[in-house]
Amino acid sequence: MTVPGHKLDRMFNPKVVAVVGDKGPGYMWLHNNLPFKEQGGKLYSVQLDPKEIEGIEKLGIQNFTSMADIPEPIDYAVVAVPRQVSPYVLKDLIANGAHGAGFFTSGFAETGEELGVKLQNQLVEAAKAANFNLVGPNCMGLYLPKVGVRFNNDAPVANDGRIGFLSQSGTHGIMFTLVAAANGMHLSRCASIGNAVVLDVSDYVDYLMQDDESEVIGMYVEGPRDGRRFFATLREACERKPVVVWKGGQTEAGARATSSHTGSLASSQAIWEGMVRQCGAIATNNLDETIDVMMALTKAKRPKGPGMALLAQTGGQSVSITDAFAKAGFTVPRFTDATYGELQSFFNVIGGSYQNPLDMGGTIQGKVEVLQRILDIVEADPNVDGIAMELSAMFAARQWKKNPESLDQMLDALVAQAAKTEKPLVTVLHPAHEAEYVASVQHKFHARNLPAFQSFERAAAALRRVREYELGRE
Repeated sequence: MTVPGHKLDRMFNPKVVAVVGDKGPGYMWLHNNLPFKEQGGKLYSVQLDPKEIEGIEKLGIQNFTSMADIPEPIDYAVVAVPRQVSPYVLKDLIANGAHGAGFFTSGFAETGEELGVKLQNQLVEAAKAANFNLVGPNCMGLYLPKVGVRFNNDAPVANDGRIGFLSQSGTHGIMFTLVAAANGMHLSRCASIGNAVVLDVSDYVDYLMQDDESEVIGMYVEGPRDGRRFFATLREACERKPVVVWKGGQTEAGARATSSHTGSLASSQAIWEGMVRQCGAIATNNLDETIDVMMALTKAKRPKGPGMALLAQTGGQSVSITDAFAKAGFTVPRFTDATYGELQSFFNVIGGSYQNPLDMGGTIQGKVEVLQRILDIVEADPNVDGIAMELSAMFAARQWKKNPESLDQMLDALVAQAAKTEKPLVTVLHPAHEAEYVASVQHKFHARNLPAFQSFERAAAALRRVREYELGRE
């Protein structure tokens, strides 16, 4: 989907991409963007050094020694040249009629050096005068999975992305992309924006909130340049769709680090937290929290109330899962008498319990039909607003290895249950001592779009944040 008339639309939906200044032997940027060419996009190289041209042409990419020779206007360019050359490259891009460019080049104002500040100011003045969309500098640029534009060779090419993400850190942008994919979530569009000297955070949020493919927006932000505009844009975005904000530089020491990283100015953490809360955004503190919230938002129904049914496999775990959700602000209510009557009719109370939380491993004993019966009974209880179920690698992995179909059958039962209820159903699969095996079966969860958290605490914290978001919308 496009956002017709938006100033970033052409850059976010490119048909012509140029890579300026890539070097061998790896030709990182050209390799990253080969999928764009393979999918029918026009990928060009601009490189003056004759020693590099042969390697570029071996990749099947046409190289030009002058940007003026490229036969059509560039929608998006990746610029990887020495910083002293960058103003001249920008001038050539503007002359070409290019729409935008991500400047991988660093060494600007973030260094504090006089030359770096001077060169950055030259970029800003030229880009603003020409109304040119300059991404960065000091950034990884754009990742557009559907068309094959990438800032990392491991980033997937996918057309089912639902998450729009922007990051002032190149590493965090790459990490979020890869870890999200490892958890069965793809991105719609992503921008690593670095110093953000021309296009500010708000410009990208403004696009993503209008982009129908981006159902959820996430960001790692160190500091917008125009705080008032960011506040207004964030508030409008939150009225349209969930927005997850991971703030870098929350401490005094961290704030100092942002200055040398992207040149961002420090801001009061208390003021920032109040602003995010007032806008209705979901605040996170690190990558894991951000991934978990995205999983809860995109793979589970939204909790309508605080009452959780907690389904554990053993007694000790039933206590631990209860503590985790209670500390997160959820209630673990008693079921109705009717629910207890149904559970009592078949529950194995030798080494088990059908209170809430349930200690049900001895009752299920690997029987999917029994698990389905429990899920149906608990889901129908009016005191229950959501269900969290432990999947125990510690005890069940041996059975799953022996009979892989048993895992498939259980997951299918959970998916069927999640589809027919309006209450969130999440699972918790701690790797325990079976980390290698658990990693080998994660794709089964992802293929079914089933939310699987690595600990009770992470599941509870993610649902709490989503619950608070829902309360703020009431």
